[in-house]
Amino acid sequence: MATGFTMPAPDYDRSPITGWTREHWVAFADQQLLAVRPLFSPDKAAIRLGGRPSSSGAVSDGLEGFARTFLLAAFRVAGEKGSDPHRHLDLYREGLIAGTRKNGAEPWLPITDRSQPMVEAASIVLGLQLTKPWLWETLCADEQSAVASWLQGSSHSTCVDNNWVLFQVMIAEFLAGAGFEFNADHIKHGLGRIEDWYAGGGWYRDGDNGGTGDFFDYYCGWAMHLYPILWAEFAASRHPKADDKLEVYRQRLSTFLEDHIRFFGANGAPVFQGRSLIYRYAAVAPLFMGEAICATPLSPGQTRRIASGAAKYFLDGGAYDDGLPSLGWFGAFEPMTQEYSGPASPYWTSKAFVGLLLPADHPVWTAVEESSPLETADSVQHAQAPNYLLHSTAGDGIARLLNHGSDKYYAPGPDDPLYRRLAYSSHTAPLFSRHPIDNHFAIVNDDGTPSRRARIHRLAAGPGQAASWHAPVWNCSDDPADSPWQVATGTASAGGYELRVHAVVAPSGAGLTVRDGGYALAGARTVQDRDGVLSNGMLHTAIWPLSGYAGKGVHRTEGESPLGPFAACGYLEGRLSGRRSCFASLVYLGGEVPAWVPPAVGPSEDFSLLDDGTQVTARLDLGLGQVLEVLLAL
Repeated sequence: MATGFTMPAPDYDRSPITGWTREHWVAFADQQLLAVRPLFSPDKAAIRLGGRPSSSGAVSDGLEGFARTFLLAAFRVAGEKGSDPHRHLDLYREGLIAGTRKNGAEPWLPITDRSQPMVEAASIVLGLQLTKPWLWETLCADEQSAVASWLQGSSHSTCVDNNWVLFQVMIAEFLAGAGFEFNADHIKHGLGRIEDWYAGGGWYRDGDNGGTGDFFDYYCGWAMHLYPILWAEFAASRHPKADDKLEVYRQRLSTFLEDHIRFFGANGAPVFQGRSLIYRYAAVAPLFMGEAICATPLSPGQTRRIASGAAKYFLDGGAYDDGLPSLGWFGAFEPMTQEYSGPASPYWTSKAFVGLLLPADHPVWTAVEESSPLETADSVQHAQAPNYLLHSTAGDGIARLLNHGSDKYYAPGPDDPLYRRLAYSSHTAPLFSRHPIDNHFAIVNDDGTPSRRARIHRLAAGPGQAASWHAPVWNCSDDPADSPWQVATGTASAGGYELRVHAVVAPSGAGLTVRDGGYALAGARTVQDRDGVLSNGMLHTAIWPLSGYAGKGVHRTEGESPLGPFAACGYLEGRLSGRRSCFASLVYLGGEVPAWVPPAVGPSEDFSLLDDGTQVTARLDLGLGQVLEVLLAL
């Protein structure tokens, strides 16, 4: 954090794990808001942070800085019932008036079709809803009309067909509640679209792009659950179906959290998967919403432990070393950003502070902190909707996501390390390399180019397993729908180990090399290799051949991981033997050196693999009653 910043002293009586209480969350909010004060424009309508502008341009980025920090101020002040000792709202009131003043010196960009101001308007109306008595109701009629006129640009605009539909829902609801003309069809349409995207088990796709790909990531929690619940609360006295919809949303959130709570490692980090990861601990917003509407499988002490652990992870890790959040995970790391990311984009972390709406005497703040479910027992859980295998180990607190469903595939294009890797974790990050290697199975063509996993198709799998297939491509113009190749992959997991089985159906190319990469470790120093086990001093990982591989190596790189300048991952190599080839490997990631390693390559008392031409079955005995089995049909 900025020089001179101090948090309250840790309270290890109430919070024996993180030391954080509600007072820490309030202080964290205040310090972030105070840090941006010198960056307000003269009339306060924009907050202009330095750095690379987004694709929407610097003017839009200034509005983003205003809107996203205003949302933080709104949660902080509303949570204190209007108490505002730092007078945050005075600045945002001044900026709100200036930004919407006709012919003013600092006008906000209008809300037009698919424009970034629509996104920021949703944060502004949410902030206005929460602070009505202390901000909105202090505006004169002309000032309110000017704000409404700017917001009504949304009423005549189209939006991106994904979570953006909920921005229009929130804007329309605010206008309706404030007595201004609004677009009722936007509310109906937006709430209807999320029903189209509901995939069961509490999971929503973030749009569908006409069915070209599968779109699962943290937007499910910090957008698809958050906004409908807030809408239903705001619309309760106006919309005849708000209460009924809230009950539906409550049940879905409760079910979703059964999976979502397994996305946070004991170190506090969310699993590193999906876009907009610069929003960091915004991922805890649905945990607090679960407490707010009695829709959570967690105890209050567990909720606070996970949420505080996530915020503390980034604060202690250096994400605020200069007082402002960087475009990265800890420090700045531009490769993990998207084109829409601007200098103020990370302030969507403001959503995490929805927890401050829970009063100081709420059990989420008064209960003694408790270990999360991930910390008390090993777990392997299949999330059916996204086709994730969620594997966690209590001893080291690592959360892992084995990915057989989310690809964010739109059309032919570059590899996407945020969606298409075989596995992700709370303690590691993918490499942002030119060609995929870590947690990736590739066929290497005659030019030495490794294939890509683009569109992911689901396959049925047995208990404790997940499986999928993809048609590999080798460049940005190849359409996987036209590829005659097929790679099917099945995984099973236990105790930090993953059994991977790959079956390749090749139209030709016998003799081509295949490569299977393990987890990438990163750090400030060179990753060590001790008898095939890589270590960065805190984590250990390895990949061992079980069938089909004849070679192995270590890929080392610099500047390609957000977790440190030096990174490395192990890999295996084999060769295609004909039209149908099978490969099996064992991957390990843990906080300790692996206690068990495969005694030999190929079939043995511990491992067997059978391909009958229609399905592949593999079985590996890890000892101590742990057996991994994969059934792969293709």
